[in-house]
Amino acid sequence: MPFIDDLIAFSAQPSADLPTSAVQLAKFSLLDWLACGRAGVEEPVARKLRAFGAGEGGVQTASTFGGPKMPPRMAALINGAVSHALDYDDTHFSHVGHLSVGVFPAALAAAEEIDASAAEMIAAFTVGAEVAIRIGTVLGVSHYNLGFHQTATAGAFGATVAAGRLYGLTQEQMRAALGLCATRASGLKSQFGTMGKPYNAGIAASNGIECAQLARLDMTSCDDGLMGPQGFVETHNPDTLPSKAVWDQGSGNRLLLEDNKYKLHACCHGLHAMIEALLLAKDTGVTFDDVAEFVMRTNPRWLKVCDIKQPRTGLEVKFSYAWLAGMTLRGDVTGAPDTYTDALALDPALAAFAKKVTVVGDDTLTDLQAEGILTFKSGETREASFDLAAPLPMETLEGKLRSKAQACLGQEGADIWSILDQLDQMNAREIGRLVSG
Repeated sequence: MPFIDDLIAFSAQPSADLPTSAVQLAKFSLLDWLACGRAGVEEPVARKLRAFGAGEGGVQTASTFGGPKMPPRMAALINGAVSHALDYDDTHFSHVGHLSVGVFPAALAAAEEIDASAAEMIAAFTVGAEVAIRIGTVLGVSHYNLGFHQTATAGAFGATVAAGRLYGLTQEQMRAALGLCATRASGLKSQFGTMGKPYNAGIAASNGIECAQLARLDMTSCDDGLMGPQGFVETHNPDTLPSKAVWDQGSGNRLLLEDNKYKLHACCHGLHAMIEALLLAKDTGVTFDDVAEFVMRTNPRWLKVCDIKQPRTGLEVKFSYAWLAGMTLRGDVTGAPDTYTDALALDPALAAFAKKVTVVGDDTLTDLQAEGILTFKSGETREASFDLAAPLPMETLEGKLRSKAQACLGQEGADIWSILDQLDQMNAREIGRLVSG
């Protein structure tokens, strides 16, 4: 069966047939997304997009982070951008992008419009996120390396499926929606470091609502805008051809969504394996003052992303192995966004520690691994390593995500996570009230 047919069939999978473990993780993703969005409500991009939305008018049915209700497409645009403004949301490394910020805003906007349950919204996210991952996997890292932001490109297809599922699209309407999305999906990495990066996430979500709504009105499209001749894959990465194996690798009782990773530190995800390795070392008694030298190995691609030797601002600290190594061993709260101030970049103790840190590229390591050697002033050495691919028990992950939300939002973060066990009894519009605050 063609890949597009697999996607369409999967998009209609009954909620009861979705793996329980994947749905549970989707609930974690929802609450983590809510925390990231609420933490970003006062970011400049949030204020600008809310002002933009206020001038558009339309039927106000969908909630926005820190603002009034808006039409679904505009709400999805705003919520996608706001929740990605701090760049503290989840990452799927096969998809090569952020899932929740592209898919959940579309799912929530559609669910509020039709007055769906929170459970239906979560199921729609689960299915849409899985579709985004499969398409992201087909496009591959080379699509990302060409300069495309998969959060926005592959993510738009996931948002379309999530919204289309909630709108009750027929199989032919879903085919049309995916075809329309193929001509609409967009997003470039050249926007990184600007407000254009979180805007990319909003584009994915709003494209999902737009394409699903147009298909619901029976707007037509080509039969296979994704994989067909001059379709999205052929035009955006002609060297990567779809394979049946891409779909089959997640078949059975486990979805690829279950490999989703969460940021537990408010910095570039490329730093997280090192931070976790040093936290383990710290738990065994290693201190900031003990270390004479730290040599760390990482996948070479991270050297171009997060190896700023002398950060000048708080933002640049978030992309500095040398600074984060010292901060971790010193006991700084790496999970709180407000830790990363411009003053931190001038910290003399961290500047001195940074001179002890050497970062080496090692292509035998995956994007999720870090390995290093700590040499102490006594001459003793100790290995430090971590692999983010190692699954965390659900209860451990839940505890870490709760702590993250509280580090970002205080009591509000705790309140968000307090609804975890009630989600199956809630309505999507109740979730919307948490969004608006």
